[in-house]
Amino acid sequence: MIFIYRTVENKLLCLDEIEKDCWINLVNPTEVELRRVSEATGLDYDFLKYPLDDEEIPRVEVDADQIMIIIQAPIITPEEAVIYDTIPLGIVTNDNYIVTVCLEDLDLMEEFTASRIKGIATFKKTRFIFHTLNRKTMLFLKYLRDINRRTEEMEHELTRSMKNKELLYLLNLQKSLVYFSTSLRYNAKVLNRLAGGRTIRTYEEDMDLLEDVIIENSQAIEMAEIYSNITNSTMDAFASLISNNLSVTMKLLTAITIILAIPTMISGFWGMNVNVPFDHLGNFSFFLILIICVIVCIVSIMLLKRRDMF
Repeated sequence: MIFIYRTVENKLLCLDEIEKDCWINLVNPTEVELRRVSEATGLDYDFLKYPLDDEEIPRVEVDADQIMIIIQAPIITPEEAVIYDTIPLGIVTNDNYIVTVCLEDLDLMEEFTASRIKGIATFKKTRFIFHTLNRKTMLFLKYLRDINRRTEEMEHELTRSMKNKELLYLLNLQKSLVYFSTSLRYNAKVLNRLAGGRTIRTYEEDMDLLEDVIIENSQAIEMAEIYSNITNSTMDAFASLISNNLSVTMKLLTAITIILAIPTMISGFWGMNVNVPFDHLGNFSFFLILIICVIVCIVSIMLLKRRDMF
């Protein structure tokens, strides 16, 4: 899909055709759409296609008057295997156009189209790029807080019932944090290269925005590491609890087995009908044997309690 926007009187308007100083947002575009944008803007076709590879790593490439920036952006996946993931977001620009390319429609684009960000303009390409990077980083921070909230909810659930569902959910959150941490570190390298000033034309009024992006990205990296350590500690703690509960259960079952074995042994001995004690007592012998079994079981339980088997 192709979405074309241009700033007119400080408002971001949607256009039908590609114009100079416009922003072209490509969401999972087809080959025909990529060719159309490449021919209309003069941007390299390969630069537009690179971000569509979900394994593409963040980097910056410069070719003549064209610049391609690839960063990782966070998304929420519908599958149960991974709750949060990251995908490449490409920003390709020259003197007249700026194009963003991604496999999915990201939440950060909604901020631009709704005109919620002050000072953004499609003809100010450097500032537009920095605003894009800033919204992406803020989205990381938002999802990290959400992950922390979900982790706390799972901790409360696990204190009541240690089921596989909750543990697997916690494992998925841990996996998401690993993806976030790795992606943020790659993005930090891209931001540091942009801050060098040799890759993209920077202006003094935009450098404060870029510094804010770098600070927010560093904060996101620290948050991802902290939450990852907390999740790892939680998983280890509950694994120890599960192991301890299993030991307690096995101890209890062993004690019950010992207690049940005693009356079984006695009844088996008296069931041989050969020189059985108390046989001369007639029907009263059955009740006597039953009383002996009960007494032996009670004594066994008392002895097992002393050894913390119950």
